[in-house]
Amino acid sequence: MAQATTESVAAPPATRPRAASTALLALALGGFSIGTTEFATMGLLPDIARSLSVTIPQAGHVITAYAVGVVVGAPLLTTLAAKVDRRTLALWLMVAFTGANVLGALAPTAGWLVAARFVAGLPHGAFFGVGAVLGAHVAGPGRRGRAVAIMMAGLTIANVVGVPGTTVLGQALGWRAAFVVVGALGLLTLAALWRWIPGLAVAPDATVRTELAALRNRRLWIAAGAGGIGFGGMFAVYSYVSPLLTEVTGMAEATVPIVLALFGIGMTIGTLLGGRLADGSVMRTLYIGFGSTVGVLAVIALTGDHVVLAIASLVGLGITSQVLGLALQSRLMDLSPAAPSLGAALCHSALNVGNASGAWAGGLVIAAGYGYLAPAWVGAALTAAGLLVVLTAGRGPAPAAALPAG
Repeated sequence: MAQATTESVAAPPATRPRAASTALLALALGGFSIGTTEFATMGLLPDIARSLSVTIPQAGHVITAYAVGVVVGAPLLTTLAAKVDRRTLALWLMVAFTGANVLGALAPTAGWLVAARFVAGLPHGAFFGVGAVLGAHVAGPGRRGRAVAIMMAGLTIANVVGVPGTTVLGQALGWRAAFVVVGALGLLTLAALWRWIPGLAVAPDATVRTELAALRNRRLWIAAGAGGIGFGGMFAVYSYVSPLLTEVTGMAEATVPIVLALFGIGMTIGTLLGGRLADGSVMRTLYIGFGSTVGVLAVIALTGDHVVLAIASLVGLGITSQVLGLALQSRLMDLSPAAPSLGAALCHSALNVGNASGAWAGGLVIAAGYGYLAPAWVGAALTAAGLLVVLTAGRGPAPAAALPAG
């Protein structure tokens, strides 16, 4: 596995262990903030639908809009900011994220909320892209997977603490309160980034053209496409997890945050496991992630009406989906060694293509009257299709690093 982690950046002196730890903590806090706003919407979907007088599938457009924002913003902002210091870019992305979430809290109609969620999604992938490069830089050679996993663990821990917490708050005070909390988290992240993240200047010859050159690699697009298709499986189920648990499994609405927290624990386990596995073999981890996710989605479709089995399979989905996500991000960074922030950002574009397509496909079968278990079958088919793409067209060695790590 290629270990390229720079993108035409100037390499300052090695970061001390304590400084590296605080820098990774700041990035993890950013992941926590982003994960809270991305996934809290799923838990509050019925509340949003009631408040804005729309159906649950129509409220699902809010999820799709955020995902589309990520898909558009990740490569666009990363490329346009090719000459910007990585720390400065991370700060500005968090400013945009914070402001958009506050605007979402003030949205008077469903249409306005959809627009606000689109804007909130724009900095998402670019932040994780530049954060992956910053994290790998401060962690040092040979620890890229674990450094990225620490940052991504912030996103998954959000599903243990942030998402259930904002879901409870939203159920008690209204869904708008959840977005206000996310805005406050954004401000806290800004302070941490300002205090703890070191500057990481790009090389003088870095340009938009050099970033775009990475996009000529056919395998990069195949891997991103496989992720975009395959990750739709997880989101086809998770986008409608609240009505699934209340309408099919028969659980009380007040217990939904508990299940969301358990799902988040699964995601955290999967993230840390995926980081270690990816440091050993990216492609093997990719196959494991795809295959195990297909299996878990099938189990959900078959056992979603049994409380214990439904909860256990949702935790399993959290684990397998994050193993897949870490492997995909590592693969895309390997396939763009001269522009790893763009590769890492494309990972989040791919994942949110899955977010948008999964929420859309799940909403279609629900609206057609097939019930809340049907999205799990749709999801299994989507993830299996992503695995098929990798097996038939996505294999092969990554290109050699264009620049030395540093």
